[in-house]
Order: sequence, then structure tokens, then C-alpha cells
Amino acid sequence: MIDQKTEISADPAAPLTGTVREQVLAYFGPSAVGNDTRQALAEHLERFVGAQTLGDRLDAWLRLIHWTRVGTSRSLQVLAARMRWREAFLYWELLLDVLEQVSAVRAAVQAAVGRIIEETDAVTLIGEAGVPCDRGFLGECGDRILHKLLPAVRNDRDLTHLLQRQYRSWVEVRWFAQLSPRLFARIVEALFPRLDPSFSPLSRAFADGFRLLAIRVQAQGLSEKLRARSRRPSSILESAFYRLAQLSERLVDQWQAGLAVADLAAAWRVEAADCQNEIRWIRRQLETAGVSVDIVYGLEVLQHCLRRMGAMVDVMAARDPLEQAAAVHAFLSILIEASLHEGSLAHLVEANTRLLHRKIVDRSGVAGEHYIARDLLEYRHIWVAAAGGGVLTAFTAAGKMFIYALGLAPFLAGFGYGLNYAASFVLMQTFGLMLATKQPAMTAATLATIMREQPGSARLDDIVELITKISHSQIAAAVSNVVVVSVAAYALDAGWRLVTGRPILNLQDAAHVYETLSPLDSGTVIFAALTGVILWLSSLAGGWIENWAVYHRLPSALAEHAWGGRVFGPERVRRWADGVARNIAGWGTNVSLGMMLGMTPAIGAFFGLPLDVRHVTLSSGTLALASASLDVEWYREGWFLKAVAGVCVMFVLNLGVSFVLSLITALRAYEFPRSEAVELLKRLLRRLLLSPRDFILPPRAPKVAADTPAEPVG
Repeated sequence: MIDQKTEISADPAAPLTGTVREQVLAYFGPSAVGNDTRQALAEHLERFVGAQTLGDRLDAWLRLIHWTRVGTSRSLQVLAARMRWREAFLYWELLLDVLEQVSAVRAAVQAAVGRIIEETDAVTLIGEAGVPCDRGFLGECGDRILHKLLPAVRNDRDLTHLLQRQYRSWVEVRWFAQLSPRLFARIVEALFPRLDPSFSPLSRAFADGFRLLAIRVQAQGLSEKLRARSRRPSSILESAFYRLAQLSERLVDQWQAGLAVADLAAAWRVEAADCQNEIRWIRRQLETAGVSVDIVYGLEVLQHCLRRMGAMVDVMAARDPLEQAAAVHAFLSILIEASLHEGSLAHLVEANTRLLHRKIVDRSGVAGEHYIARDLLEYRHIWVAAAGGGVLTAFTAAGKMFIYALGLAPFLAGFGYGLNYAASFVLMQTFGLMLATKQPAMTAATLATIMREQPGSARLDDIVELITKISHSQIAAAVSNVVVVSVAAYALDAGWRLVTGRPILNLQDAAHVYETLSPLDSGTVIFAALTGVILWLSSLAGGWIENWAVYHRLPSALAEHAWGGRVFGPERVRRWADGVARNIAGWGTNVSLGMMLGMTPAIGAFFGLPLDVRHVTLSSGTLALASASLDVEWYREGWFLKAVAGVCVMFVLNLGVSFVLSLITALRAYEFPRSEAVELLKRLLRRLLLSPRDFILPPRAPKVAADTPAEPVG
């Protein structure tokens, strides 16, 4: 804890002679001797007041501010973790005590602060800092990447750079946000000189920044991409964004003239609320008509501007010093948070793609309903559909080995593998067959959708019940896939022997299959996890492609295609367009999955990386083909058991990695609370320990009561 002052050597209000350091130490009296905290405070004030250049003055200011947070020994991170904010403010209170009691020191500090205000410009800080640029999402991403790669150029005359140097972490931002209005009012009163609002550089910068924000709101809100999706796109004069800009100019003019702005501020808030309603309307339109990242980016710019302008209106409309201090503190908190976000690429991507993630998750969730068995009839259907998928995968595995035997260049071989996989997956979709590894991404999205639609902790039991259904449905599909693809591969090899007199694989190729599937002698573990990532990425690609088609109205464009209607007939073209609308997501998922699985080794070879994929169903079919081609000696040497172990590893990693990544994506898209996620995990583990059978097998069919014997007639 900071030692409290024990005695004062002189009247603190009396003028004191000597340097600032001597005056501060004289204020504390003998208690300053040997006290590192008070000695450090005196040194920092002396350097700040005595700085001769703007750069030196700003550096001294930053050192003083840093001292007010951590003093000489404390860690702000430790205090924040322990929520001991009151202790973190004690250094500020010590500084304020000195400035409030020693008038000469206060005058010197305020003069130094006044010189900083006169020599710097705050317009960019107030009107532009933290607000994304007008070049769009990709342009802003490029700027932020470039700023991370190149060293920052120091610009002492722009207060934006001072704020970014002063607040570099979220702990420091939280520290500022925890300041009470009364303490913040004391800080402003002690540090800043009293300036006439009519000519103060800060007041002019405040007004100009407000005007810049109003111009951004009007330009962005009246852009063609937003205007076409608004509720009233017919007239510019009827737009809430246009009216807000006009009212903003009247409001800031009246404030600069020193007149009351309460009525105009109230009217401004009404117009701002109308703008927010318009933004919500456009977002709802995007959810039903397809999401564009550029449009979401424009809406994010509007939200940034309106939030900042609202805080500035509160400052202009404040009626007493304490209310004004609270409003200024809230406004500065927004500026500080925005300045920290300004260089964050992750924040930019997350904020502007969240709606697209939700759209993708919603589409995956709808598809995932078909992969969950809720009763015994649906459970049997999964077995049958997965068996059909296993039969088709046996032919896919044989096709892969034929392409491998051609000895093509890596790119051509990868492209051939991809076409082979994609054709197989599309056929599965066409005939309603099932591939187990495609389930996790879809079922995880379904799970997250239920989390969103059923608010409250009571939903957790329903979610646990759904997870048990997902688990035994997934196991049924995987077992059916693996067993049937193995049997079908043996049958296919037997048929090939009858026709050609030789197995599908020669001895060398079969031996290579065993070696690549072993989890101990190859990279199967890594490649199986990588395949799980590819399965997750393919589900995102399918959702994105469907969103793209909906946003660009692809089915309608096909249905109204003049040339197609003349050649094939309007009715047939409309049926095709309906088919595209129903299947575009599945086609996107299947084709992207097939091409990524096929091209990954070729891409790895191009970059000199030993990349490969291990898909459990495809590998099971390949293993069966290899087993049918090898002598019994291979089984005795343990190669077969190693390969089977590799298939088991693939089963866990393919499904587990895909499900976890998909679930994390869905939970982040819907901003699922972390506390509920922890509670869900506890309930899930409890259910697993008490009823492990529910995760493996479906619930037993209810017993039917025996018919009551009929009474004899007559």
C-alpha cells in the first residue's frame, strides 16, 4: 500500500521557491526521505514540466501516466486479475493531492499540458481513429497487415499516436474504464487548464471530428449497396442518415456558439435511433437474402460512427460539471477502445464476418438435422444410407488406386484424386447416401442452433440429450461405412480377379498401402487430424457458396435466363433452377471436400511439405483392397494390425477434430457464454459416467403390453 502523507512542512497554498521536484518533496516534508514512491513522483513531475520539445514532453507524460498505474513496484495486471482497482488508483490520488494542494506545481503542470494541446491536433483522433477506412474490408485488412509488418512512424502532432502509446493493452483500457466520475473530474480539474470553449483547440477539434463522423454516416448510409436494401429507398430526403447529418451540423454549431443544446440533442437521439432501426432492418434482409462482407463492413462503420457521435452528444448536452465529466469519461473510453482495436486484424475479421458465420452455421444446422437419429426408424435409415455410402466408397478407393498406378505428376495426380472424390460425394448426395465423416460439421452446427433458439440454463439438459443422439448416430454411420466398404472392396477385388485374373493392386502397391496406414511408421496421426480440418473447411465452403448464390440470386437468374428458356423450355429451366437452390450447398461442400482431399498432397509437394490426407472410410476401402492382394505372411508380420490401428486413429481424429472445430465456430458465431459451456461439459461428463450406453446405442424400443385375452362370446 502507498504510505499516506504524515506531515506538511509548509502551507501548501503558499507560493514555494525552487524546482518542481523540491516543491513536491517540501510538500511531503521529512516523510519523503527514503520514500521511493514520493521521490519517483517528484522526478516524473520535474521531467514533464521541464521538457523543452514536444517529443520530450510527450515521453515524460507517458512515463508519468505509467507511474500512476503501477507506481514503483505494483503490476497492473496483478491488480486487474484480483479486481483491486481501488488500489490501482492510489497513485493517481497521491498525484492529485499534490496538484490540488501545491498551486505552483499545478500551474506548471497545466501549462505543460496546455502546450501539448496547442502543439498537437485531435481532429483525426476524434473523427477518424478506430473507424474503419472507406476502401472496404479487403483494403482495411491490407492496411493492418502492412502496419504489422512495417515499423510505425512516430507522429507527435497527432494525438491518435499518443493515445495508442498510452493504452497498449486491454488491462490499461479496463483500468481507465474503472475510474469513477468523481475521480475523473478531479483529474481533469487538476491537469487541464481552463480554456474558453470558443477558441480552445480541443473544442474546435471536437466539433470538427463530430462533423467528420456525420459526413461518414451520411456517405455510408446513402451508399447504393445500403440504400437498395433500406425500407425507404425511394427518396434521399426521407433517409434517416441524411436527416441525421443535417441535424448534426445544427447541433454542433449551436454548441460552439455557447447556447443550450438540450432540445437539439433530444431530436438528434431520435434520428440516431431511426438510423439504428434502419441498420437492424438491413441486417435482417441480409440474413434472408444472403450476406455480403462488404455490406456488413459498411454497417460496422455506421455502428462505430453512431456510437461515438452519441457519446459526443452526451458531452455537449451535459448540464453540470459532474455530468460532463462522466460524459467525457465515457467518450474517452470509446476512443481508447477504438484505438486499441484499430491495429487488430483479428478484431476486424471477427466483427465483419460474424454474420456470415451465422449464415453458414444456420445452413449447416439445417443439413445436420438429417444426420441425427431421433428414433429407431431414423437409426435404421442411417445404417442403410451409410451402407450405401460404403459401397460407393469402395469404387472410389479403387479409382484412387488406378490413378496412383498411372504414375502421374503430383498436380495431375492430385487433380485426378479430387475429381474422383468429388464425383463420389456428389453421387452420394444425389442418391441420399451417407458418409460418416461429413456428419460432425453438420451436427455441431445443429447443436449450436439449438443453443441459440433455447435461451437459459434449462436448455442444457436438452443439449446433453441431443449430444447422445448425435453420438450413437455418428457411431452407427461410421461402423456401417467401414464394414460395408471393406466387404465391398473385397467383393470388387474378387470380381476383378474373375475378369482379369489378377488383383486390383500389385504386391508393391499393396505393401505401400500398409506402410502409409500404420500410425507408428508414418504420419497417419498428423494427416488424420489435417483431414478433420479439411472436413470442417468444406462445410464452411458449402455454406459460403450457398450464401453467395442466394446473395447474387443465382437460382432466379437461371430461371429467367432467356437463352436457356428458348432452348430447353421455361418450365424445365425453372425446375433446374429449383434444383440448384436445393442442392447448391451440398454441391459446394462435396466438390470442395473432394478437391481439398485430392490436392493437399500436391500443394504440400509444391511447398516442400510432406502433406497427405487420411480419410477413415476411403482408407478402410484401400486397406481392404490391399489385404485382398497380399499373401498371408503380411498378417503374421503385424502389418495388418498396424493398419487397422491406423484406421481407428483416423476414426477418432477425423470425426473429433471436425466436430470440435465446427462447434467452436458455431458457438463463437452465436456468442455462447463460456460459463454455460463449462456447465454443459460437466453435465455431459455426468451423463457419460452414469449412462455410457446412451452414447453408443439408441434407446430401446418401448415394450408393447400383451394383448388382453378376448372374453368368450355367448
